[in-house]
Amino acid sequence: MDEKSWQLRQGDRLVGTLTLEEIDMFWSDCHFEPAPAWEDLRPLFAASRAAWGRGDEQAALAADEAIFAAGLILVPNGGGDPITEFLIRIDEETARFRH
Repeated sequence: MDEKSWQLRQGDRLVGTLTLEEIDMFWSDCHFEPAPAWEDLRPLFAASRAAWGRGDEQAALAADEAIFAAGLILVPNGGGDPITEFLIRIDEETARFRH
């Protein structure tokens, strides 16, 4: 069985690669390998993680909306339709998304 993976892209910029490790209910848990464009987006994900961690739902939802507004897409490696509407979390080398 081939490894399932996606390129996380913002326009023509590669943000990183997500490689599926397991599926947990509605979430796809992945290994995240950052690309150079990741550094520009890292603060958005850090803000989301921090807000959820301290239980500030309003700030967390605002951070998640900022991530969505960044125009990210998941492009399956090996072909297939890009995923344009999804919720994603990235923490160091771990990523999870649901769509």
